[in-house]
Amino acid sequence: MPSAIRIRDVRKRYGALQALDGVSLAIEPGEIFGLLGPNGAGKTTLISVVAGLARADSGSVEVMGADVVGEYRRARRMLGVVPQELVFDPFFTVREALELQSGYFGIRKNAGWIDEIMHNLDLTTKADANMRSLSGGMKRRVLVAQALVHKPPVIVLDEPTAGVDVELRQSLWKFVRSLNREGHTIVLTTHYLEEAELLCSRIAMLKAGRVVALDSTKNLLENFSGLYLKLRLDRQELPVDFFREIVSRDGDLYTLKLADFAELEGVLARLREGGIAIIEFEVQPPDLEEVFMRIMNRSE
Repeated sequence: MPSAIRIRDVRKRYGALQALDGVSLAIEPGEIFGLLGPNGAGKTTLISVVAGLARADSGSVEVMGADVVGEYRRARRMLGVVPQELVFDPFFTVREALELQSGYFGIRKNAGWIDEIMHNLDLTTKADANMRSLSGGMKRRVLVAQALVHKPPVIVLDEPTAGVDVELRQSLWKFVRSLNREGHTIVLTTHYLEEAELLCSRIAMLKAGRVVALDSTKNLLENFSGLYLKLRLDRQELPVDFFREIVSRDGDLYTLKLADFAELEGVLARLREGGIAIIEFEVQPPDLEEVFMRIMNRSE
């Protein structure tokens, strides 16, 4: 089976700006894949190239084995994209917008699937509402629905939860997980790193148009992050150099940075040997935000 998306040495320049500088990666069928990076890293440009909205200066992109330039009709049929911007036609109702989107792909009598999509995205009560009357969150749900009307095997979500409420975010991710269980490949860009950590099995990080990290979420967390141990002790003064791992202190509350869980026992043993009692403690596991910041700083 071909990769869901295969990108080979893609480069794209806008005037003096090198938006993409030799990006190569493969996204496999059935993955939930995260594409992360700071503003201006090239994420949206890369998605535009994959979707056929922009043409790369060099390199190639395939969607389910179909070249996005040479086989653009088949490639676009395999792909559904939820754009970052709220783009909609103000003259149609929600149902009409979805029927029109179906027509772009030559699909007729699609009412049953449209009803199912609207149900899963809590749009049923808005089916006959004009798009102009919808809230920003509801418009974003319609964008998701439009990306799904032709049942594409690969779905790209470009900042789908930007500016939406918690309820919509939760319902959207529940729907995304259900689509993934049914076999859809999901590509997600987001600035909410906790979402990427929770949902994505693999992550690529872009900076200045280049891939600076590409690995499973688990490996990224293990290899680039550590543990933070917060200890409240029975005294505010410790012997000199008692903890080399201290990163901050507030009275009797100490925060230590550990490489892994193996170091935790050594810290506890030192406290026992020194006769120092622990009043309370908290272990904070590896965090994708810390990993992201370390990789971005390392790649300067």
